[in-house]
Amino acid sequence: MTSNRHDGDTWDLASSVGATATMAAAARAVASRDDGSPFKDPFAEPLVRAVGIDLLTRLAGGEESPGELVGTVWTDMAKIRGRFYDEFFLDAAAAGVTQAVILASGLDSRAYRLAWPAGTVVYEVDQPPVVEFKTRTLAELGAAPTADRRVAAVDLRDDWPGALRAVGFDPARPTAWSAEGLLSYLPPEAQDRLLDTITELSAPGSRVATENRSNPRPGDDEKTRARLNAISAQWREQSFDTDMAKLRYFGERNEAEPYLAGLGWTLTGASVQHLLAANGLPPLVDDDLRMGDLRYVSGVLG
Repeated sequence: MTSNRHDGDTWDLASSVGATATMAAAARAVASRDDGSPFKDPFAEPLVRAVGIDLLTRLAGGEESPGELVGTVWTDMAKIRGRFYDEFFLDAAAAGVTQAVILASGLDSRAYRLAWPAGTVVYEVDQPPVVEFKTRTLAELGAAPTADRRVAAVDLRDDWPGALRAVGFDPARPTAWSAEGLLSYLPPEAQDRLLDTITELSAPGSRVATENRSNPRPGDDEKTRARLNAISAQWREQSFDTDMAKLRYFGERNEAEPYLAGLGWTLTGASVQHLLAANGLPPLVDDDLRMGDLRYVSGVLG
């Protein structure tokens, strides 16, 4: 579980980069318990519980305090990130976009909990064991999709456009795309290829949402690694064996916002600090993880 990322590596929802999807769902579960939260995901906690990682189950269910492990930042980031992508998809749908694609969908439950207009098709793209697990678990919970949900069970390193087309995706229709919490787990060239492919598959009027992280200044990556290693050590003390620094790709890359702009997207964005303030949440103070450098961006093609 703690080996470095490499071409062809594999995982499930309890290991390697797959466990980050379960960690994100646990954060959404914690955020959803806050009565004043601007974001709610009622499926996060039961999905985490079904994965079966003891510590994440206790966090999601409220038996363990996240503050002792990662502070309130983990939960606050889940609130602003969840609300940003919820509003992105609902705004796109209100504008008449009837086709949505959630890349690396993990334990995302938007196809089950958002109020999609009639006729909306939501495509989820992820590895076969991941989408099969979520489909089965939510069915056992009695949950039904609120849109026409279609699954492209494929690794993003394989022919995912072909898998999308095989389940009915139409590149001639405008699409709302999300690449949420994904780009840092891709090598630089794979990130560019993903953004290129999204653009190639997008009709005019399509929309995209993702995160833009500024390239590191000298010493930034070392601080981030050290902080991730410290957090991972805390997780391991609680018997959750993870090594978050080894799951990320560090170093310089094309920043997503200007790269997408160069492909013809018209983008707007907001920083993490802005979104925290807009949602009545405290600002970041100690920021060795460089979360303050992150911008949530969305835009329209053509």
